[in-house]
Amino acid sequence: MKGGGIENPAFETPGAVLGRQCYTGSAGAGAGAAGPAGPGPGLEEGPCGWGSCNPRALQFCNNPEGYLAAYSLLAIFQGIVVNGLINISISTIEKRYELNSSLTGLISASYDIAFCILSLFVSYFGERGHKPRWLAFSAFMLGLGSLVFSLPHFSSGKYQYGSKIEDTCRTAETSFANATCSASTNSSLHKYLYVFILGQLLLGVGGTPLYTLGTAFIDDSVPKHMSSLYIGIGYAMSLLGPAIGYVLGGQLLNVYIDIQIPNSTKVDQDDPRWLGAWWIGFLACFFAIWLLIIPFSCFPKHLPGTAKIQAEKISETHDDGSQVLVQANNIGQSFKDFPMALMILLRNPVLMSLIIASSSEALVATGFATFLPKFIENQFGKSSSFSAIIGGLVLIPGAALGQVISGALVSKCKMSCKGIIKFMISTCSVALILNTVFLFAKCGNEPFAGVSETYNGTGTLYNLTAPCNANCKCLRSMYYPVCGQDEVQYFSPCFAGCASYLVNNMKKTYHNCSCIRKAKRENGSEDFLYEAVPGKCPTQCKFLPLFLTFFFFAVVFTFMATTPATVAILRCVPDKQRSFALGVQLVFLRLLGTIPGPILFGVAIDSSCTLWDINECESKGACWVYDNERMAFSLMSISAACKIVTIIFVVMAVYFYKPPPLTKALTRRTSEKISAI
Repeated sequence: MKGGGIENPAFETPGAVLGRQCYTGSAGAGAGAAGPAGPGPGLEEGPCGWGSCNPRALQFCNNPEGYLAAYSLLAIFQGIVVNGLINISISTIEKRYELNSSLTGLISASYDIAFCILSLFVSYFGERGHKPRWLAFSAFMLGLGSLVFSLPHFSSGKYQYGSKIEDTCRTAETSFANATCSASTNSSLHKYLYVFILGQLLLGVGGTPLYTLGTAFIDDSVPKHMSSLYIGIGYAMSLLGPAIGYVLGGQLLNVYIDIQIPNSTKVDQDDPRWLGAWWIGFLACFFAIWLLIIPFSCFPKHLPGTAKIQAEKISETHDDGSQVLVQANNIGQSFKDFPMALMILLRNPVLMSLIIASSSEALVATGFATFLPKFIENQFGKSSSFSAIIGGLVLIPGAALGQVISGALVSKCKMSCKGIIKFMISTCSVALILNTVFLFAKCGNEPFAGVSETYNGTGTLYNLTAPCNANCKCLRSMYYPVCGQDEVQYFSPCFAGCASYLVNNMKKTYHNCSCIRKAKRENGSEDFLYEAVPGKCPTQCKFLPLFLTFFFFAVVFTFMATTPATVAILRCVPDKQRSFALGVQLVFLRLLGTIPGPILFGVAIDSSCTLWDINECESKGACWVYDNERMAFSLMSISAACKIVTIIFVVMAVYFYKPPPLTKALTRRTSEKISAI
């Protein structure tokens, strides 16, 4: 196979049969830390198939491109389920199974818990194993986790909803059963929490081999200068998963949870009691992911041409003696070597600096991935659905573009390990500068009755109740904002004192609102078509396009450090510890980044709250109104601090890195190995 592809002697010789070949090039310990990444004893290269069944058609996929396609599909489906469907379905699951936010937070954290526990062991034992079969196991567990996560729908019976809550002003004489504090019922629906946690744990088990052994297999199978491009493409494809998951999940939530709406009661999507069919996506992904077991099970232990590629690679391991130690003691063969193998990596200052830097970036990335829609919604006065869409359109393409660009640049320029780390410094510095967008692209708060306005002087600040709505029996737990004709926002039609509403051409308008000041037209009449309309008042802030532009490029430059960081980690550790190094990185990435990130951002956003939800039982719930300027400053401070930490540790990685010495004897030994293969 010539002409740009990877040369494979098995296909060069006329009449050669597609049989499993065992390349036995010895990479003696004499190569030392500076030696080429020898092919190692017994690299099993062979055809694509199952045992003696090797269909010729499958051999067209028996190359790095074929593996990358299967890897990308699995990464996409993993993202659809874990980062897409679960995130968009969590609020529906809360309502359906009577769970509070702390319990659903436990569901979300279960994936990371399983990942952290298993990552080290899977990456350690899988390094010398059959990596494609590990990914077949990954597909099996991801599919099983998706199936388990959907099971509560089939065993919890039909959805039962209560009477509709009225959102208009109710007089004192009108009975309002919903306004009383009711004790929790004896429903057993909350017990399904454990099924959801089990599903997430299985998904965590399945996700572990994907980004450790799967990534290392790509690095094994392609030339060193092409590794960053292939890894960048694989990581970029994985980002399509959440985007597809959000779109798919959003459409499925427009379908009634039990498919067929009961004839006895009319309920539509505008009704607070509406719940969507969250479970369909998980069931579909279960079947799709299990189909991917087939391609991964047919790949050989090493793709054809791997031995030649490995012989050509010259090690760039940090010259601290770890390469010699690993080779001399043959570390990694058994479980008793696990502590020593772990200590070798933890004592590598270059690796640990890169890990802490990438964890700091992950903290910011996951924080914004979780709360960017909320920031846009509150800062620029947009709806929740629009904010989620526009946030996804900025984060997903920006992150994918950054990873592909950086992978292509590292590959095109054939950067050394030290050059890659220096490249990371430049991208992080630009991202830090772009982070200042929060300083000048922020908005003030719009007038809000009971928060920043006092009901025309008849009420007090931070009190939604005023004389004009005191007799309306309004619920603070039911946030349904309306905009009055006086351009003031009200918590709900009830708090605006609206006693009636009309629906014309599917548009709802409220009338007879006692709290809304009657605005007069130029001719002096008070003849308005409405007194209030659903939704927030249009914001006067015009900074959204500017903010999105700067933030998009900040995301691009932030993620331009992701692929180079992975490639640098693979190069700065001993060749036999590359998968294990990725496992160590992902443990720290979750413990220091993806787990505390949303928590830290959530605390910062909550600290800017000016109006909390207090229900009839006097318990505090969600925040309804935020101080926009304080929120913007808090998020910018966290992001800037993390960027500075990242730059500091990347600079430390450059300082600590010692490239192995390259000698003429090394070059000669490398040439001899290539000729032998």
